[in-house]
Amino acid sequence: MHKLLTISLVLLLSISGLAQETNENQILKPRLVVLTDVSTWETDDSESLVRLMAHADLFEIEALIFTTGWSLDKTRDDFMDLIHVAIDAYEKDLPNLQKRSNQEKFNSDESRQSIGYWPSPDYLRSITMFGSKNRGLEFLGEGNQSAGSNFIIQLADEKDDRPLWITVWGGGNTLAQAIWDVKKTRSEAELKAFLHKTPTYAITDQDRDQKTPYDISSHYWMRKEFTDDLLFIWDESAWKFQNGTGKSNWEAYAEHIQGHGALGGVYPKYKYGVEGDTPAFLYLLPNGLSNPMIPDQVSWGGYATYQLSDDGETMAYTNFKAPDYDISKKYLEHFYPATFNNFAARMDWAKEGRGNRNPNVVINKNEGIEIITQKVKPGELVAWDASQSSDPEGDALTFSWWTIPEASTYKNEIIIEGKDSSKANLIVPKDFAGKTLHIICEVTDLGSPQLTSYRRIIIEGD
Repeated sequence: MHKLLTISLVLLLSISGLAQETNENQILKPRLVVLTDVSTWETDDSESLVRLMAHADLFEIEALIFTTGWSLDKTRDDFMDLIHVAIDAYEKDLPNLQKRSNQEKFNSDESRQSIGYWPSPDYLRSITMFGSKNRGLEFLGEGNQSAGSNFIIQLADEKDDRPLWITVWGGGNTLAQAIWDVKKTRSEAELKAFLHKTPTYAITDQDRDQKTPYDISSHYWMRKEFTDDLLFIWDESAWKFQNGTGKSNWEAYAEHIQGHGALGGVYPKYKYGVEGDTPAFLYLLPNGLSNPMIPDQVSWGGYATYQLSDDGETMAYTNFKAPDYDISKKYLEHFYPATFNNFAARMDWAKEGRGNRNPNVVINKNEGIEIITQKVKPGELVAWDASQSSDPEGDALTFSWWTIPEASTYKNEIIIEGKDSSKANLIVPKDFAGKTLHIICEVTDLGSPQLTSYRRIIIEGD
């Protein structure tokens, strides 16, 4: 096991693998920082910003930081305006979106948000800022500080047990600068604490021109210098899948996304691919499917394992080659209808103030989205009952129970009885001692569009 995972699992004991519970038994959102190289000549960041705004009740958006990327070696003031375009559209649709969770007002303090809470536009504007204005490792150091790098440090210093996820849609030199400053001004222990607090999901390596050496990128520096303490996901599978699949299914985006509310009105047509940055936050979406701190569990943002990365020198959680690339793609293909329908339904709310909502999955009277872990004995009959699951609109539900062998240590065939019904069971194999098996209960309603929710069960052999 990667050293950082051991540390992270200890930190997450009180977080149920997803988000910390409040005293009112409400679940706090995952914390999210966005580094985006939004521009007019690559429209996918603007598309991803619209999808993020349509899911703003599921993420505690801590910062929207404009920085550089593949095709943007220096930031431009006019491109920063594109973030505000998305926020302005969100503000117009907000009265309709708030009906989805019956929200009537904003909290006076929006620093800790529960799932279902739609943040105010003023809050989102207050956390929108510039990051590093020049791309690449050569600019890292004194003089490269920015509002964004300083704010990342401030956010990580807050008394909050939740990880501060840094999602890198462009170049990550703003995060690298924050790390550089902490390394220069704080103790080794304090640096490690900062790194443990800021797990990172990077959409490819954009702190450089395409097809240039990796060692000119600050991503390379972060992976090389902080291998044991920075959980760094370098995705090469999910973004390519989303880009290409969105492009080949563009008619559905034109019909169900564009023109739906003010947000749909600012959702641009693709130029190269569709929403290539969206997997960075789909990976964190709190839908009962995974613990983001364990990248090989499989999620809406793909699958990655800890290995030597594509630069041939540094280690990261990545999926740039087979079999990981293909495993990730296999699950992304499975989840794509659910991820798209989730977006389309929310755009219905933006437009009409009504629409479909996701089912609530209840297993053996266990409500919520936390991962269920069970100790089992070889030969034991283990049964699950999801018949108390419900749908907010009263739609009928369908059930599918299946396993994720890539996340499990037990690799032999498993037979789940009742895999297409609300009640399922299995007989624990005789050779299961010391093994684990990851089982997904996937619940889909028959509304329009059909929406899906999940619960993960991990059985552990005694």
